[in-house]
Amino acid sequence: MTAKAETEAPAREIWGLLLELSMSRMRRRFLHTITDLGLSFPQAHALKVLRPGHPIAMRELADGLHCDPSNITGIVDRLGDRGLVERGSAPGDRRVKTLMLTEEGAALRMRLLDRLSEPPPGLGKLPVDEQRQLRDLLRRALLDD
Repeated sequence: MTAKAETEAPAREIWGLLLELSMSRMRRRFLHTITDLGLSFPQAHALKVLRPGHPIAMRELADGLHCDPSNITGIVDRLGDRGLVERGSAPGDRRVKTLMLTEEGAALRMRLLDRLSEPPPGLGKLPVDEQRQLRDLLRRALLDD
């Protein structure tokens, strides 16, 4: 093995482990969480984009979800049926439809974000000094990117 290959091998392995953690394990956890909360993937994503006290235009939500505005209506209808969002009109232009989280929607959003921000159990099993070391190393890796 060449010297270059020897130095690249650990980086590739680290990257593979990070992908495994973020893409497969976190995806399963995300799907379990949203199912448990009675949400579909687009509904959960919409709740993450919407912020309490900040009405946004439906087109802006579509941009935040990276989807066509025509797809937003069904997502918003289902959230509205559950009492999680309310429609309104933009000040100064009643043609622009806005969305606002209700109190119930804001509470569900908070539960969703709280559950999604819980670290995987394996990280909690590491000693605190190793957690800090891993955090610091990942921060350094991100700074160099």
